[in-house]
Amino acid sequence: MRVIDVETIVVGVPPPHFGGRYWVFVRLTTDSGVKGVGEVYGVPFHPEVVVAMVADIADRHVVGTDPFRVEQLWRRVYSRGFTQRPDTSVVAVLSGIETACFDLMGKETGRPVHDLLGGRVRDAIRSYSYIYPAPGQDESVYTDPVVAAERAAQYAARGFGALKFDPLAWYSSLDPRQLSSRTISEVAHFVGAVREAVGGGVDLLIGTHGQMTPSAAIRLARAVERFDPLWLEEPVPPEMPEQMALVARATSVPIATGERLATKYELARVLECRAAAVVQMALGRVGGILESKKIAAAAETHYVDIAPHLYAGPVEAAANLHLAASTPNFLIQESIETMDGFASEVLLRPLRWSSGFLEVPEGPGLGVELDDEACARHPYEGRELHLEMGDAEEWVRR
Repeated sequence: MRVIDVETIVVGVPPPHFGGRYWVFVRLTTDSGVKGVGEVYGVPFHPEVVVAMVADIADRHVVGTDPFRVEQLWRRVYSRGFTQRPDTSVVAVLSGIETACFDLMGKETGRPVHDLLGGRVRDAIRSYSYIYPAPGQDESVYTDPVVAAERAAQYAARGFGALKFDPLAWYSSLDPRQLSSRTISEVAHFVGAVREAVGGGVDLLIGTHGQMTPSAAIRLARAVERFDPLWLEEPVPPEMPEQMALVARATSVPIATGERLATKYELARVLECRAAAVVQMALGRVGGILESKKIAAAAETHYVDIAPHLYAGPVEAAANLHLAASTPNFLIQESIETMDGFASEVLLRPLRWSSGFLEVPEGPGLGVELDDEACARHPYEGRELHLEMGDAEEWVRR
């Protein structure tokens, strides 16, 4: 069994762009006609460049190889160009290709991916969603505590047992910043409004994005501790976990981080300095499925949970579900609402959600297949990247 072709499929996500402005899928084809799909997440270049990156890596390292030899493939790509260090661009491309290899391995053996990872330890995957605007609603849900509280109550009524939101609402290239007393008071009011709306039966996840210095994050954490959030996410930028550890030691709120980190080597620093109680690897960026399983195993030895990040498409979501199903120290899975809407349109068999839980896809491999016609109807024609940093001037005014 050899890979004979690697295809990259870029799909533009229509407004309101839940999950990003576009998704990048890769599909490997073998000489026996089997096809496997993966997803590349968050490369900080336009997708036209990502397509070229995938083609170069595929030509040099993938075509002609046995997709079962994932460890060998991983080391060759990770070491290309004499880099051999974490890189969110190369490793993200590798992640998509590696995920597609696991899909191929599952299809070739007739087994779901979670069986290749040790087998299931759970049948349903607890999920949470960001609090997104309702259809036809403006984006005030991100900044107005009254609107956010009303929307949170709607999610809770649908069966969500956990919700995430960023009460700081913006982030910029000048982060991290110290917070004013006014901002901390507003954040506490925001969190309190959401807590009052959903009661004590719904976990609240405070999803900051590295906006704060350690001292600012400690002040904010102490202001919201009384609302018992499940975690405070990435309170400081990800590059210095030793600084994040200062926050972790100063608050009873669990710290979560990992979506912007790549490979077991960067996550090892998080674990070694005890910077987080929850690791949020993004499978389409961190190094793929096996790399995520290694990170989960390392986290398990520190009594740290995993909660895979997802602000991407349904292929990465499916890979997350197989990892979650086979990992003892899994906590909760991020989803884009109930994974309906556009995420369901690009799959032949949509992912299923019910009463706060996602079902693990059935069938061999990842259990999902792209709908090529649906993907073709949505090319990406914009110039923006998957995510863009905000205007720092908003911070200055506050």
